[in-house]
Amino acid sequence: MGNGGPSGLRLRLCLVLSALMGLSILPPLPASGVGIVSSRHNLSAGGPGSVKAGTETEICIFCHTPHYGASVAPLWNRYSSGATYIPYGSSTAISRPGQPTGASKLCLSCHDGTVALGSIRSRGAPIPMQGGIGVIPPGATRLGTDLSDDHPVSFTYDAGLAAANGQLYNPSTLTGRVRLDENGELQCTSCHDPHNDQYGKFRVMSNSASALCTTCHNKTYWSAGIHKTASGGHGGSTWNGQPPDPWPHTEETTIVGNGCENCHTPHNAGTGQRLLNFPGNEQNCYSCHNGNVVLRNIQAEFNKVSVHPVSTTSGLHDPSEDLVNPPRHVTCVDCHNPHAARINHCTDCHVPAHGIESITASGLLKGVRGVNASGTAVDPITYQYELCFRCHADSVNRGPARVPRQFVQTNTRLAFATSNASYHPVITTGKNPVVPSLISPYTTAAQITCTACHSNNRGVGGHVGPGPTGPHGSDYVPLLERRQELTDFQGESSAVYALCYKCHSRTSILSDVSFTRHNLHVVTRTTACTTCHDPHGVTTVPRLINFNTTYVTASSGGQLRFDA
Repeated sequence: MGNGGPSGLRLRLCLVLSALMGLSILPPLPASGVGIVSSRHNLSAGGPGSVKAGTETEICIFCHTPHYGASVAPLWNRYSSGATYIPYGSSTAISRPGQPTGASKLCLSCHDGTVALGSIRSRGAPIPMQGGIGVIPPGATRLGTDLSDDHPVSFTYDAGLAAANGQLYNPSTLTGRVRLDENGELQCTSCHDPHNDQYGKFRVMSNSASALCTTCHNKTYWSAGIHKTASGGHGGSTWNGQPPDPWPHTEETTIVGNGCENCHTPHNAGTGQRLLNFPGNEQNCYSCHNGNVVLRNIQAEFNKVSVHPVSTTSGLHDPSEDLVNPPRHVTCVDCHNPHAARINHCTDCHVPAHGIESITASGLLKGVRGVNASGTAVDPITYQYELCFRCHADSVNRGPARVPRQFVQTNTRLAFATSNASYHPVITTGKNPVVPSLISPYTTAAQITCTACHSNNRGVGGHVGPGPTGPHGSDYVPLLERRQELTDFQGESSAVYALCYKCHSRTSILSDVSFTRHNLHVVTRTTACTTCHDPHGVTTVPRLINFNTTYVTASSGGQLRFDA
């Protein structure tokens, strides 16, 4: 059915009368094929949707009437549900919306599912609907009275809010299809035009590449973020067709096309706060990072023996949480900012050919918070280790030492402190000017990252890759990039101590170049490297000597020390 005929004439008459009365909420009649007649909002018997009247031929009557309407514009013909709603709220919201007002309240007279679709003021009895349908059926369009999982509405959007939030455009920029109501409030009609379904879901404009979202939202870092650009060779930006569908709630088929909706949805979200698609933080990431969109399968990494326990800790990351001592959990967004993450260089994903990573945080870690070497919070981090220090330094819940030590230090920030007698060169270069076992290109002037030792054991640049880099999961405890046995009596081999031999020449070590009893200890007595050496750092003893007290005990005179 087009816009001609009796129904079309009645529709045009409604629009003309509304215009004459100054009811600007009704836009001009759209082109044939995209207007209300051919949309699901045509609830007449001739409507195209599955929800429609049995015999009623009028279209506008389900919302509007020239007589006997409610005392609200635009000639409103429906009854309000009178429901009390649960509005959206979050820990980072500047203000919490109250009860729906204006156009949003009118929309909810259908979409909250409490008032019959055919219940209108201008008829003595409700209009019968096909199939005996009363209220709007359950599904994506039925919002219910709990609006905490829907985009907030009926709040004042002014310059003060935009300035306080810091990531919203000043409403003076809203000169296009997205508009506030006459009271300066954002309503359902700011994003939806109930008379025009040209862009699907009655949106006022296309949301391809999140064009609608970014009319108001000006997220820090977003313009160059990987989820906006999907550039830099990260390995895929379209779905390969293998289940599950990463974007079941959109019409878009690429990372760029989905933009914000890769992770968020404006209605019936999996979480209230921040409107994520799924309840668990990591599930929102796995939609693409399971090998079906982005080629490297991050999700599979968390099935390994040693992992960052994203699937075993409960609770969502909250941007307002305590930086160092939140309720103990780990989620993808504790380490990655999905609005900021990007690939600036090949080395953001690949270990460079010379084998030494930059200690500067990669593009994949852009825009995240951390703790610097002095214990001060930084936002954003500059160096990779500042991110690791968030959980593995001053946190009171960081856990016990994995190896029992003569000098116990589980705070890695203090273990790597440059005032220590010895440390691996993470924060700065090392103190020992002579380390003959170092394999080129490593020198005493080099620095290393935490992920030089803690990373995927099958990562890109690793010795058995390829795979996703980073400390997601490893076959070797504790999240080691290569095998490194922590207990004695394993028998020496290049495989047993592969991690140490990554940087330190096995030939040099077993030839006793740097210490005359290395061969005796490691080969003959099958002593593990970690029985004598602490790989992080030691406050008062040089050469990383910090004995494993399971195997090394005090002498008869009570002495427990290393003599060079």
